[in-house]
Amino acid sequence: MTTDVTAAADAPEQPTTRAIATAAGGGKARRVKERLTSPWATFAAILIATLWTIPTFGLLVSSFRTPEEIRSNGWWNIFVSPSFTLENYADVLTVQGASSANLGSYFVNSLVIAIPAALFPIIIATMAAYAFAWIKFRGSGAIFVLIFALQIVPLQMALIPLLQIFSEVLGISGTFPAVWIAHTIFGLPLCIFLLHNFISEIPGEVIEAARVDGANHTQIFFRIVIPLSLPALASIGIFQFLWVWNDLLVALVFSGGTADVAPLTQRLAELVGNFGRNQERLPAAAFISLVVPLIVFFSLQRYFVRGLLAGSTKG
Repeated sequence: MTTDVTAAADAPEQPTTRAIATAAGGGKARRVKERLTSPWATFAAILIATLWTIPTFGLLVSSFRTPEEIRSNGWWNIFVSPSFTLENYADVLTVQGASSANLGSYFVNSLVIAIPAALFPIIIATMAAYAFAWIKFRGSGAIFVLIFALQIVPLQMALIPLLQIFSEVLGISGTFPAVWIAHTIFGLPLCIFLLHNFISEIPGEVIEAARVDGANHTQIFFRIVIPLSLPALASIGIFQFLWVWNDLLVALVFSGGTADVAPLTQRLAELVGNFGRNQERLPAAAFISLVVPLIVFFSLQRYFVRGLLAGSTKG
């Protein structure tokens, strides 16, 4: 008896399922990082980052320039004759009146639209992706191919039929639920496809071990699949949120263009006015609209990088 207890104590501790999956994911990410790390890759990354940053920096500089300077010369003249003003931000944030920007209500509308319209498709797509990956049922392959093929259908073709359903059948046209449902419908095919590719790469030993322990599909989904899929969920969440936040067409069609439901992008399109008047407001208002996407991206950046690396190689 003593010998058995001693042998059991001296035996190496068996790694848990989560530890095995974490180690496998870490080794996979390490191999991808080694393949992508090279002087030329670093140079290309710096070049692309610079090309993407310059317009944003120019927008930021223009938002602090006077209307006369914006009309007379380019933003790069700030390096020759630097001058800054906060009047543009004060104009779009604090000035009240019929001709003012009134960005506050539109900003709230964009938040009310973007947050649910990013969460709903991810929640539905995660459950669908798990079903297609690990639940065998008749016609699953054909249904998955059909969902993937929906990405080919142009968005503009579905606007009028969907608007007719919302207005004549459901009676929700011009409301937030109409915009949420539209964005969810248009975002589901790509979300399901991407999440299926990730969830299907979860080691089968992990799922089988959970089944042997008596776990059902609900327990496997919430306790194994979702924790292991957090990087992919964060990556897709970033893309979906940015797409909804920057969208104008879908929100304009299904919100009816009213100030109670319309997003910030609609107000930005209306801000310049006729004949390009008050164009100095646009850089300040546009940079204000960039604040939330930047916060979302930088707060989820580490998960975004993991999501890009995860599932990129096998073994």
